[in-house]
Amino acid sequence: MTDSPVTADSSTEGQATVAQLEQEGDIAADFLEGLLDIADIDGDLALDVRAGRAYVSVEADGTGTLSLLSEPDTVQALQELTRIAVQTRTGRFSRLILDIGGSRDTREQQLGTLVDRAIARLEDGASQASLPAMSSYERKLVHDIVAERGYVSESYGEGADRHTVIRRG
Repeated sequence: MTDSPVTADSSTEGQATVAQLEQEGDIAADFLEGLLDIADIDGDLALDVRAGRAYVSVEADGTGTLSLLSEPDTVQALQELTRIAVQTRTGRFSRLILDIGGSRDTREQQLGTLVDRAIARLEDGASQASLPAMSSYERKLVHDIVAERGYVSESYGEGADRHTVIRRG
């Protein structure tokens, strides 16, 4: 990994290009490889570009130490550190997504269960059901799940208190 910063170009306004997202993935992979080496954790990295975001996945055989890193709060913290590393090198805000050991799929299933419980409250007569505060990525997943189930959702609040409210369509 080089120490010289990568300069942002004129296309930083608006959506990042695929090349910029691939660059983010490469920088993120270098950063994460360094962290894994320091912690003496084995892991394979896979890079992808999905829905206008760099997506970095860390996988390992077996459950070992990597499973400790796949806890939602840990993944979120590592994602933020990785985003800061990318932003420092590129000069651009990064919306990079980090997945460790399938943590994103697990979290999506948990959110589906949470949405189903909220919908059950609506079916029992509630006019709306509020979910706890969560990250913008998780709220996006919730909005998609809610729409698939035929309901309507909106986000309310500011910063760390931003949460989703579900209503009948």
